[in-house]
Amino acid sequence: MSTQTVNAPQAHDSMFEAVLARLDVAAKLMNLSEEVTKVLRNPKKEVKVSLPVVMDNGKIEVFEGYRTVHSTHLGPSKGGIRYALDVNADEVKALAAWMSFKCAVANLPYGGAKGGIKCDPRAMSVGELERLSRAYAKAMKDVFGVNRDIPAPDMGTSGREMAWILDEFNKVTGDDSPGVITGKPIAIGGSLGRDAATGRGVMVNTLAALKKMNLKPTDVCAVVQGFGNVGSHAARLLSEKGIKIVGIGDHTASFYNEKGINIKDALDFSAKNKGTLKGFTGATEIAHDQLLLCKCDVLVPAALQNVITEEYASKIQAKLIVEGANGPTMPEADHIINEKKIICVPDILANSGGVTVSYFEWVQNKAGYYWSEEEVNTKHDIKMELAFENVWNNATTFKTSMRIGAYISALQRIEQGVKLKGSY
Repeated sequence: MSTQTVNAPQAHDSMFEAVLARLDVAAKLMNLSEEVTKVLRNPKKEVKVSLPVVMDNGKIEVFEGYRTVHSTHLGPSKGGIRYALDVNADEVKALAAWMSFKCAVANLPYGGAKGGIKCDPRAMSVGELERLSRAYAKAMKDVFGVNRDIPAPDMGTSGREMAWILDEFNKVTGDDSPGVITGKPIAIGGSLGRDAATGRGVMVNTLAALKKMNLKPTDVCAVVQGFGNVGSHAARLLSEKGIKIVGIGDHTASFYNEKGINIKDALDFSAKNKGTLKGFTGATEIAHDQLLLCKCDVLVPAALQNVITEEYASKIQAKLIVEGANGPTMPEADHIINEKKIICVPDILANSGGVTVSYFEWVQNKAGYYWSEEEVNTKHDIKMELAFENVWNNATTFKTSMRIGAYISALQRIEQGVKLKGSY
């Protein structure tokens, strides 16, 4: 596989424009028709709602809520709901497009969507969050649907919020459809293995890439930036496969230990410390901006988007980057990573384990029959390995990076859906 630069995208203020820049590079390489390119450059539906919520102090606050459906050419749209202060229309649109490509890369019968509410969930009580979630479910009653649009957790949300949204949606519609939302608690139709699925996908893709690089897991070390759901599970699973984790970090603190960090100790500490790493003593605390630059073989950015800038890319020491977060690498940093011959497993492949097991959850809900965790994990790993191989082969065939290879894999499948359905 070559990592040559192909029309390196320029800097973009808009996340959606950054997505389109990479789409355009892949479309040109594979000679995607102009008609299909136009269809995919424009989301199918964008919804913005105002959500009045009575706060604990008795006052009413009005929150902005969003849901964008990018594509339904391969099936109902699928995508998470995030609660964060920086949620905005452009971000949601970009994440919806990424979901279209992510589902296609994983060969799932889904299109892409994304939703979000502009709020600070850490500053809200449980009661306020429940009222907000239920208001969002009511506002989206004509968007969501078990065969239309299926949300799931994302940054700032969890199974708890999904349970509220599911309950409110079913109350408002009169349905009893557990499959209208995924990432639910096990007791109300969630799937075993879903909680760790995104981190598990990172692990499977890391092992697949190391095999292509002729590197043994026991001979390499890794840094994992982010210690939330994705990063913590990825660190644990990579460690269980023999990879030495030398760096970890979350929004409160970052740590490095060249001899290796005991991930079980870090997980135990975080669980007792309100889910944060600040104060962990199993490694030396370092500045946040140094974590990505630490000496390592594998770098897993599993926190926020746009953390790998041009400046950081030029200083990264890793041989392999596996993107656990959505959009952690800025488009203008791609050509530097490629020039340095760093293999980068892109987000739309690396973190697609979550939506893969969400698909399994949806299938189980529809069937009313539930699988063991071992069965879920086995099916997940097979799908991830097949997806990796397809992307690697496209990157090799088109003499490009794995990122553009992943976009090509996605566009090949979506193109068939667009043409066969005649959705021009």
